[in-house]
Amino acid sequence: MIRNPILPGFNPDPSICRVGDDYYIATSTFEWFPGVQIFHSRDLANWRLLTRPLVRKSQLDMRGDPDSCGVWAPCLTHDGERFHLIYTDVKRYGRTTVGGASGASLRDFHNYLVTCETIDGDWSDPIHLNSSGFDPSLFHDEDGRKYLVNMLWDHRPGRNRFAGIVLQEYSPSEQRLIGERTNIFAGTPLGLTEAPHLYKREGYYYLLTAEGGTGWNHAVTMARSRNLRGPYELHPQTYILSSSARPDTPLQRAGHADLVETQDGYTYMVYLCGRPLRNRGRCVMGRETAIQPMGWAEDGWLYTYDGYGLPALGIDNPDLPLAPWPPTPVRADFDGAELPIDFQWLRTPEPETIFSLTARSGHLRLHGRETIGALFTQALVARRQQAFCYSASCAMEFEPRHFQQAAGLVAYYNGNKFHYLHVTHDDQIGRHLRVMSALPDSPQADAFTAPVPVPEGRIELRAEVDHERLRFAWRTDGEAWNWLPEQFDQSILSDEASAPGLPNFTGAFIGMACQDMSGAGLHADFDWFDYRERDYRADPTED
Repeated sequence: MIRNPILPGFNPDPSICRVGDDYYIATSTFEWFPGVQIFHSRDLANWRLLTRPLVRKSQLDMRGDPDSCGVWAPCLTHDGERFHLIYTDVKRYGRTTVGGASGASLRDFHNYLVTCETIDGDWSDPIHLNSSGFDPSLFHDEDGRKYLVNMLWDHRPGRNRFAGIVLQEYSPSEQRLIGERTNIFAGTPLGLTEAPHLYKREGYYYLLTAEGGTGWNHAVTMARSRNLRGPYELHPQTYILSSSARPDTPLQRAGHADLVETQDGYTYMVYLCGRPLRNRGRCVMGRETAIQPMGWAEDGWLYTYDGYGLPALGIDNPDLPLAPWPPTPVRADFDGAELPIDFQWLRTPEPETIFSLTARSGHLRLHGRETIGALFTQALVARRQQAFCYSASCAMEFEPRHFQQAAGLVAYYNGNKFHYLHVTHDDQIGRHLRVMSALPDSPQADAFTAPVPVPEGRIELRAEVDHERLRFAWRTDGEAWNWLPEQFDQSILSDEASAPGLPNFTGAFIGMACQDMSGAGLHADFDWFDYRERDYRADPTED
């Protein structure tokens, strides 16, 4: 039994591709570097994070990209010779104007193509395709020609911002789009038409799109045509998957889908979804990726097996030999020359400016840079939250000399939503720790707990998360944990907790950070980082 989501806690916008007996899913990474996450499976039930292909400055530089911008909606395909990866780098989303109205009519989306003969090899430098909208996808037709589809952004006053799906041919030999673009699908009254994928089956071109926005009204829309450029007729049910009319469904926000066919000819759909906390309406695991089987009916249209178009929480395993992967180690000791694959950092393609794994053997050294939440050079290395309940801890050596220097353990969503247990220094108190919280839905933008004096030397920091509850603790080597008395609201690290007009797409992270706002670059050394999924615990302080 596959217990959806199949990629818990990982970013959404899934694109799936099969090559032989291997399945790959690419998902968005937004402002986190390296860009794009590619997962690997041989049975559609067991998945491992295999690679992040955008690793060079020439491929991706997100310094200055706003929160939740950067890499959106990658599309991974294979044409029989090589892999093709399409992605958007969003440089401007817009802003919130006085009174809370969105002033986001002008946006910058740049769409690129990289290729590689192997999935985990050295991917090419990017080819810029267009900047007309986002969610690009590459379709390989049976005659060998290739076409790009993407949503079209219309900034003009009085126009529908989501102006439809445009198609244009791509020439591999010229490495550019050729011919005129055609608007092949204007969308349905639900609106917010995006995330197009094209397929060909039994003489029809099938167009899959997402509509209704990435929140509670999200839906998967299907249309088809005998002609690539249309006109496209709508599916008899219009929306082949959605949870918008069923708030009792465990998987909400279902949409942004892609299709894959197994070796035996069965069709599966991957899509993004969210699992809201009971009675809170917030998805602390962010937008996740789920999978379920679909069936082609006699009328030539695709349906869910129950016929109701609802996302399924659990499905039978596909008729494929089970192929589990070894479990991921719970502790990262930072003994290698590269970060463990679970970890990422923010925006910069020059990681040597913010961290080092060689400056001190067996340690991750973070160089204190800009403020936490900065858009350019922020020394924050973190991994995704992948369970509703988890324990995270680290061992740190850091000797701040004044209040502008800080380092520690952070539960982070973006620059406006985090809880940061940090060690710093004060002239009166000396070395101490406290928690700074950035609160997105409070008149008070940030809040600080009372300072707690701590001794010099090595210190261990700990976070315990249980659904919407977060507790912090600290200790010196070999001592008992000292629990801070406060309980923090983990649910603010969700898409739903936000100010109007701002994008919130990334999901929650837990990791290590270091700042030196004086510009001196004081470093912090982390010996290890531990992340363990846990069962529900009424009192995390019991151990």
